[in-house]
Amino acid sequence: MQTKVVSFVAKSGTGKTTLLEKVITELKKRGLRVGAIKHDAHRFDIDIPGKDSYRLTAAGADTMLVSSPEKLALVKQHNVSPEIDELIATYFGDVDIVVTEGFKKSGMPKVELHRKERSATLLCRGENHDPTLIAVASDEPLELDVPVLDLNDPAQVAEFVIQHFNLH
Repeated sequence: MQTKVVSFVAKSGTGKTTLLEKVITELKKRGLRVGAIKHDAHRFDIDIPGKDSYRLTAAGADTMLVSSPEKLALVKQHNVSPEIDELIATYFGDVDIVVTEGFKKSGMPKVELHRKERSATLLCRGENHDPTLIAVASDEPLELDVPVLDLNDPAQVAEFVIQHFNLH
Protein backbone atom coordinates (compact mmCIF):
# COMPACT_ATOMS: atom_id res chain seq x y z
CA MET A 1 0.00 0.00 0.00
CA GLN A 2 1.32 3.40 -0.95
CA THR A 3 1.54 6.00 1.81
CA LYS A 4 -1.11 8.71 1.55
CA VAL A 5 0.27 12.26 1.44
CA VAL A 6 -1.37 15.68 1.54
CA SER A 7 0.45 18.99 1.45
CA PHE A 8 -0.87 22.10 3.16
CA VAL A 9 0.20 25.16 1.19
CA ALA A 10 -0.29 28.90 1.59
CA LYS A 11 1.48 32.18 1.47
CA SER A 12 3.80 32.88 4.39
CA GLY A 13 2.06 33.96 7.57
CA THR A 14 -1.27 32.32 6.74
CA GLY A 15 -1.10 29.85 9.63
CA LYS A 16 -0.02 26.55 8.08
CA THR A 17 1.82 25.28 11.16
CA THR A 18 -0.95 26.38 13.52
CA LEU A 19 -3.60 24.53 11.50
CA LEU A 20 -1.40 21.46 11.02
CA GLU A 21 -0.80 21.15 14.77
CA LYS A 22 -4.55 20.96 15.28
CA VAL A 23 -5.22 18.70 12.29
CA ILE A 24 -2.54 16.24 13.44
CA THR A 25 -4.15 16.19 16.90
CA GLU A 26 -7.54 15.44 15.31
CA LEU A 27 -6.11 12.66 13.11
CA LYS A 28 -4.40 11.10 16.14
CA LYS A 29 -7.71 11.22 18.11
CA ARG A 30 -9.16 9.07 15.32
CA GLY A 31 -6.43 6.45 15.78
CA LEU A 32 -4.31 7.27 12.73
CA ARG A 33 -0.52 7.10 12.58
CA VAL A 34 0.62 10.48 11.24
CA GLY A 35 3.92 11.61 9.76
CA ALA A 36 4.82 15.23 9.09
CA ILE A 37 7.35 16.90 6.81
CA LYS A 38 8.12 20.62 6.94
CA HIS A 39 9.64 22.08 3.81
CA ASP A 40 12.20 24.71 4.75
CA ALA A 41 13.67 26.81 1.97
CA HIS A 42 16.23 28.21 4.40
CA ARG A 43 19.12 26.51 6.13
CA PHE A 44 18.27 25.12 9.53
CA ASP A 45 20.09 23.18 12.21
CA ILE A 46 18.53 20.96 14.84
CA ASP A 47 21.86 20.21 16.48
CA ILE A 48 22.95 22.21 19.51
CA PRO A 49 26.58 23.41 19.59
CA GLY A 50 28.51 21.62 22.33
CA LYS A 51 26.32 18.48 22.32
CA ASP A 52 27.95 15.20 21.29
CA SER A 53 25.78 14.89 18.19
CA TYR A 54 26.79 18.36 17.04
CA ARG A 55 30.45 17.57 17.63
CA LEU A 56 30.22 14.36 15.56
CA THR A 57 28.51 16.17 12.68
CA ALA A 58 31.00 19.04 12.86
CA ALA A 59 33.82 16.48 12.76
CA GLY A 60 32.57 15.37 9.35
CA ALA A 61 30.03 12.58 9.88
CA ASP A 62 27.91 12.42 6.72
CA THR A 63 25.06 10.76 8.62
CA MET A 64 24.54 11.09 12.36
CA LEU A 65 21.67 9.53 14.30
CA VAL A 66 20.72 10.22 17.91
CA SER A 67 18.56 7.50 19.43
CA SER A 68 16.79 7.27 22.78
CA PRO A 69 14.02 4.98 24.07
CA GLU A 70 11.38 7.54 22.99
CA LYS A 71 12.61 8.98 19.69
CA LEU A 72 15.41 9.37 17.20
CA ALA A 73 16.78 12.23 15.14
CA LEU A 74 18.73 11.87 11.94
CA VAL A 75 21.12 14.46 10.57
CA LYS A 76 22.16 13.61 7.03
CA GLN A 77 24.39 15.85 4.95
CA HIS A 78 23.51 16.19 1.27
CA ASN A 79 24.33 18.40 -1.70
CA VAL A 80 20.98 18.08 -3.46
CA SER A 81 17.65 18.40 -1.70
CA PRO A 82 15.91 15.00 -1.73
CA GLU A 83 12.67 14.64 -3.64
CA ILE A 84 9.55 14.38 -1.48
CA ASP A 85 8.78 10.87 -2.84
CA GLU A 86 12.23 9.69 -1.74
CA LEU A 87 11.75 11.10 1.77
CA ILE A 88 8.35 9.46 2.13
CA ALA A 89 9.54 6.08 0.83
CA THR A 90 12.60 6.13 3.11
CA TYR A 91 11.17 7.45 6.36
CA PHE A 92 7.38 7.18 6.42
CA GLY A 93 6.42 3.59 5.61
CA ASP A 94 4.96 3.07 9.08
CA VAL A 95 2.27 5.78 9.02
CA ASP A 96 -1.27 6.02 7.63
CA ILE A 97 -0.92 9.57 6.33
CA VAL A 98 1.87 12.09 5.85
CA VAL A 99 0.96 15.76 6.11
CA THR A 100 3.44 18.19 4.69
CA GLU A 101 3.82 21.91 5.07
CA GLY A 102 4.91 23.54 1.87
CA PHE A 103 5.96 21.71 -1.29
CA LYS A 104 3.57 23.92 -3.26
CA LYS A 105 5.24 22.97 -6.56
CA SER A 106 4.94 19.23 -5.98
CA GLY A 107 2.47 16.94 -7.71
CA MET A 108 0.94 15.69 -4.46
CA PRO A 109 -2.63 16.48 -3.36
CA LYS A 110 -2.89 19.89 -1.72
CA VAL A 111 -5.10 21.79 0.69
CA GLU A 112 -4.53 25.51 0.34
CA LEU A 113 -5.08 27.84 3.27
CA HIS A 114 -6.62 31.22 2.58
CA ARG A 115 -7.00 34.17 4.94
CA LYS A 116 -8.91 37.19 3.72
CA GLU A 117 -6.50 39.57 5.48
CA ARG A 118 -3.39 37.96 3.92
CA SER A 119 -4.26 37.80 0.24
CA ALA A 120 -7.04 38.10 -2.28
CA THR A 121 -5.52 35.50 -4.60
CA LEU A 122 -4.92 31.78 -4.24
CA LEU A 123 -1.66 30.00 -5.10
CA CYS A 124 -3.40 27.04 -6.74
CA ARG A 125 -6.22 28.73 -8.66
CA GLY A 126 -6.50 31.57 -11.15
CA GLU A 127 -3.35 32.05 -13.23
CA ASN A 128 -1.66 29.12 -11.47
CA HIS A 129 -4.38 26.47 -11.80
CA ASP A 130 -3.01 23.44 -9.93
CA PRO A 131 -4.98 20.26 -10.71
CA THR A 132 -3.70 18.64 -7.50
CA LEU A 133 -5.66 21.05 -5.29
CA ILE A 134 -8.27 18.99 -3.41
CA ALA A 135 -9.68 21.68 -1.07
CA VAL A 136 -9.25 25.18 0.28
CA ALA A 137 -9.46 25.98 3.99
CA SER A 138 -10.64 29.59 4.19
CA ASP A 139 -11.85 32.12 6.73
CA GLU A 140 -14.31 33.54 4.17
CA PRO A 141 -16.78 32.00 1.72
CA LEU A 142 -15.30 31.28 -1.70
CA GLU A 143 -16.82 29.87 -4.88
CA LEU A 144 -14.39 27.27 -6.21
CA ASP A 145 -14.34 24.00 -8.10
CA VAL A 146 -13.06 22.21 -4.96
CA PRO A 147 -14.55 21.94 -1.45
CA VAL A 148 -14.10 25.03 0.73
CA LEU A 149 -13.47 24.11 4.37
CA ASP A 150 -13.58 26.29 7.48
CA LEU A 151 -10.02 27.35 8.24
CA ASN A 152 -10.98 27.72 11.90
CA ASP A 153 -12.39 24.17 12.18
CA PRO A 154 -9.47 21.70 12.26
CA ALA A 155 -11.84 18.80 13.01
CA GLN A 156 -13.62 19.50 9.71
CA VAL A 157 -10.29 19.67 7.85
CA ALA A 158 -9.14 16.38 9.44
CA GLU A 159 -12.44 14.70 8.57
CA PHE A 160 -12.10 15.89 4.97
CA VAL A 161 -8.59 14.34 4.78
CA ILE A 162 -9.90 11.07 6.25
CA GLN A 163 -12.78 10.94 3.76
CA HIS A 164 -10.67 11.99 0.76
CA PHE A 165 -8.05 9.32 1.40
CA ASN A 166 -10.50 6.70 2.71
CA LEU A 167 -8.59 6.34 6.00
CA HIS A 168 -11.33 4.61 8.00
